[in-house]
Amino acid sequence: MLSSWRRYADRCPRLVETAFLALLCAATGAQNDRGPGWWPGLLITTTSCLALLWRHTRPGPVVASTAISAALLGALGYPVDVLLLLPLMVAMYALTVVAPQRTVRVYCVAAIVVVALAGLSSDRNDESWQGKTVVPAFWISLSVVQGTNVRTRRAHLDAVRARAEHAERTREDEARHRVAEERVRIARELHDVVAHHMALAHAQAGTAAHLARTRPDEAGRILGELTGTTSAALRELQATVGLLRRPEEPEDVLEPAPGLARLPELVSAFASAGLRVVVTVDGEERTLSPGTDLAAFRIVQEALTNVAKHASADTAQVRLAYAQDLLTLTVRDHGGAVSRPSAAGGGFGVIGMRERARAAGGRLDAGRHPEGGYAVTAELPLHP
Repeated sequence: MLSSWRRYADRCPRLVETAFLALLCAATGAQNDRGPGWWPGLLITTTSCLALLWRHTRPGPVVASTAISAALLGALGYPVDVLLLLPLMVAMYALTVVAPQRTVRVYCVAAIVVVALAGLSSDRNDESWQGKTVVPAFWISLSVVQGTNVRTRRAHLDAVRARAEHAERTREDEARHRVAEERVRIARELHDVVAHHMALAHAQAGTAAHLARTRPDEAGRILGELTGTTSAALRELQATVGLLRRPEEPEDVLEPAPGLARLPELVSAFASAGLRVVVTVDGEERTLSPGTDLAAFRIVQEALTNVAKHASADTAQVRLAYAQDLLTLTVRDHGGAVSRPSAAGGGFGVIGMRERARAAGGRLDAGRHPEGGYAVTAELPLHP
């Protein structure tokens, strides 16, 4: 029922406005016969109701006009009741909905004072002083309260609408951002897998070719390990590319994410390629979160791959130092580097290691060691 009336008011606003003002004028004029005469009351109430036509465009002057009209009626001896105050209440409500709260308070206090003083100054009716002061204060304040409630509700609806529109505008941007982040993550994972295994396979193949004539048995063993290296590369590539699988495609059983538990396997693989890796552990080994464990393994893997690719060294050192809430891992070689990648110079290996450390809540430094060689140091929180 109420919604149908609202739809009708939206379709015929002028007709509804005219009917509303006519009813308001009739209700306000009902008290004219209780004063000194109905002609003064009719003239003042009609003027006051007509002023409400401008309540949406000039709410402040309309409040002043209706307050003066109510004060005149009270001074002439008309009873200061809700019927007399109806135009002023409507005007005050319209002002409260659109004006700042400070302005509303000023107009409200001024209207109450004007109407109350006019009623108290009149000795033509026998109303008590409470009726001439408390009654106008109550009804005028009530209109302010109602206007404030409506204003608050409209502000809330506008805020909800604005948030919905903002979410709609940014949804596509957020989707693109998430896709870009996922692409970077998968690209980093692919880089680590491919760079490590290809470098290791290259080193193993070169060593086997060098030993093929002089030590064929050793060359055969290295070629066997080369097969294991390529198989491991294929498995990790399958696991990584599996992240791109569509949801409707059946899931395959994938290997768990690698961690420091596979460090002996990594050391053995590099040993077959001619790089001896010495691992030292300081402090009591602690359980790492999956993200930190993966980041630590990939950083060690990438750092050793860089040693095998770029350094003229046959030995590398990996040091794991466990503190109370921090893991410090260092990968260092003592050989003279022919050309080492750097984050500033475009080396994706160092960039990827640094991104992994930051993603795990840590930091990474890479550069030449003062005592010679090259060192990669990462500090990772045990439980980020």
